[in-house]
Amino acid sequence: MGSVIDVRSVSKQYRLGQVGTGTLAHDLNRWWHKIRSREDPYLKIGESNDRASKGKSKYSWALRNISFQVDQGEVLGIIGKNGAGKSTLLKVLSRVTSPTEGSIGVKGRIASLLEVGTGFHPELSGKENIFLNGAILGMSKTEITSKFDEIVDFSGCERYIDTPVKRYSSGMYVRLAFAVAAHLEPEILIVDEVLAVGDAEFQNKCLGKMQSVAGSGRTVIFVSHNMASISRLTNRCLLMQHGELNFDGPTSTAIESYLKSSRERSRNLTDISEVPRPPGCNHAASFLQIGFESEVTIFRIGQDIQLRTLIKANARVSRLRFQITVFSSDATPVGTSCSSDEFDLSQEEEFQAIVRLPTPRLAPGNYYCDVALLAGHSSEKGAVFDVVPEALHFEIESRPLGTDKVSHWNSAWGSVCFSDLIVRSQD
Repeated sequence: MGSVIDVRSVSKQYRLGQVGTGTLAHDLNRWWHKIRSREDPYLKIGESNDRASKGKSKYSWALRNISFQVDQGEVLGIIGKNGAGKSTLLKVLSRVTSPTEGSIGVKGRIASLLEVGTGFHPELSGKENIFLNGAILGMSKTEITSKFDEIVDFSGCERYIDTPVKRYSSGMYVRLAFAVAAHLEPEILIVDEVLAVGDAEFQNKCLGKMQSVAGSGRTVIFVSHNMASISRLTNRCLLMQHGELNFDGPTSTAIESYLKSSRERSRNLTDISEVPRPPGCNHAASFLQIGFESEVTIFRIGQDIQLRTLIKANARVSRLRFQITVFSSDATPVGTSCSSDEFDLSQEEEFQAIVRLPTPRLAPGNYYCDVALLAGHSSEKGAVFDVVPEALHFEIESRPLGTDKVSHWNSAWGSVCFSDLIVRSQD
């Protein structure tokens, strides 16, 4: 069938700090090089996109020497940790931004769903935005009208279709945006991890639609942290790390490599000061380091899981407690545990703590956990000091604690391995 996307040695560089050149001399020098068709002299210094290290350069490479091809009708997955370069790659493919180096060849129209808030004009109604997006894709009014009812029905936004989209919730916005992108029949559909905003029913609906799009001979590129969705939808996957292409091949191999590298990073006490935090944290107290108490990242069924943490109080805090939320590899929440002990810290005080999750009895499989600092008792709605998403990754092996007997677990049974049933005969 031939390739519809050809990416060759693509790199993308961003300047850190304030936008601008800094001095009049820099502006004149840049202009002088430009009129002579010379390379910008201030774009030669750069470094890899490793957010765990603090470089001295004023520039950062978000992408570095990326090359791959995508065939017509192929569904390509892209995975990697936050900051790996996934979204930047999609923006370059969608022509939202241009590569600093390299070239991209594309055959066909591209419809992209990159992040909540892009692609729609907030002052226009849902209906007007549907026709606007169709026109941008080069479709006639008749073609868009023929698809209009399908789009509205799929999105479930019929009641609000004449309302400006600035009044939509994030979930409504994403439902309509995906419906527009998928039903206007582009040759290439690019979907970032915005589907996480929708509920489980809509996510399944979207996955089914993407399979249908691919089945009709069109191409889909899909980015997600949900490994189950990636496994279901794709046969080939790219693994991104620090802006570079770490692996290109079968999805199962890519996922295993991603989970293995995540577990390796979890072995030691790790500086997490550069890890992005979700909104809503007041940071009166913050995590500085998080790691497993030992270097072991593979546990048995029922084995205690112990974390070693270092936190710092940026202000005086009282009744501080810890919380751990465990997720399966497909991003499904498994359970949450809060500490009953509470701590008071003075400003600038650093505090080391061992946090133990006793006998969780997780089923065999791969997991990760979010770790949080909260205020007040678990029955109260207190302040959120800090939350570290995907703080640690680990694996539960198929052997219960205290025995060498292998447990043959079926993943369809769930993520919690209950204690053995007690059965007594009734005479």
